[in-house]
Amino acid sequence: MTAHSTFDYAPANSASAQEDRATEVVGPDGTILRLEDLPPQNTQRWVMRRKAEVVAAVRGRMLTVDEACERWSLSEEEFASWQRLIDRHGVRGLRATRIQQYRRKAG
Repeated sequence: MTAHSTFDYAPANSASAQEDRATEVVGPDGTILRLEDLPPQNTQRWVMRRKAEVVAAVRGRMLTVDEACERWSLSEEEFASWQRLIDRHGVRGLRATRIQQYRRKAG
């Protein structure tokens, strides 16, 4: 399968979700990512790059949101917040020190 950078989602239980499963996606820095390139399942330190790679994997249909949350023990809310930060502020918005600043501006 070719690399995907789409932002469309297929439901995890649909036949098209399995058929459209990507084996490679374009990462946040433009490199091609495969499943084995994603952060380890036991990741404790979530730097910007790792968060962005997980979001890219879901958006590129390598994983579903549910699979990503289960694999890295994330809540759906936490994953959704990563997506919102990327959408609003780019990958740099994922910096832990910046999150508080962005939240203050929004409030």
